[in-house]
Amino acid sequence: MGNKKILLEDLGRKDYKESWEYQEKLFQGVVDLKIKNRREALELQTPNYLLLVEHPHVYTLGKSGSMDNMLLSETQLKDKGAVFYKINRGGDITYHGPGQIVGYPILDLENFFTDIHKYLRFLEEVIILTLAEYGITGTRSDGETGVWLDAGTPFARKICALGVRASRWVTMHGFAFNVNSDMGYFDHIIPCGIRGKAVASLNIELGVEKVDEAEVKSKLLKHFSTLFEAEFIEMAKTE
Repeated sequence: MGNKKILLEDLGRKDYKESWEYQEKLFQGVVDLKIKNRREALELQTPNYLLLVEHPHVYTLGKSGSMDNMLLSETQLKDKGAVFYKINRGGDITYHGPGQIVGYPILDLENFFTDIHKYLRFLEEVIILTLAEYGITGTRSDGETGVWLDAGTPFARKICALGVRASRWVTMHGFAFNVNSDMGYFDHIIPCGIRGKAVASLNIELGVEKVDEAEVKSKLLKHFSTLFEAEFIEMAKTE
């Protein structure tokens, strides 16, 4: 029987590179344990993690992305108080910043199901179900990962981006949900490399200045737990 417990850690606001290195450490630990189990014919349980974090202004480019989708020079990046990284997830370019809830599930999918497409659809469904609690209809867009509003219309806009990496059925990276995001920072990229599509933030859609992010996190975790049939165990918050 797979381990359905997920260790939950809220990192608060944390530098992207530090968070990425922490993810890599946890990810590699799970992968190494799986290799050890196989080599030594062991059956040690592999852990699962979910990190929640908010980053200072940062742009990240996935391994299949194009630099043409970054519209700022190094000098302009500094002027905006932002940084840029090329990283090892799938997908193209995206933005992370204050007011955005970022989730990094580091799951051994062999504890749940071995289907990466199902995994992506479940991550989308977590966001869709959360949006529904605010009276907003989130949908999928054919051929494009993430969660969209008014998909298939001239007003299509993405409210949550997805980008993951998986090795030996262990996942990392994850989702970025715009809750109270500064939309101006998206003007400096072609988000996810998709031209002619806008982005959205929950507070703007609701017509309010600020949405309670702790409440949103609570709803996200509820739906994540239900979909993955998992139990969260909270870890101490990292300073």
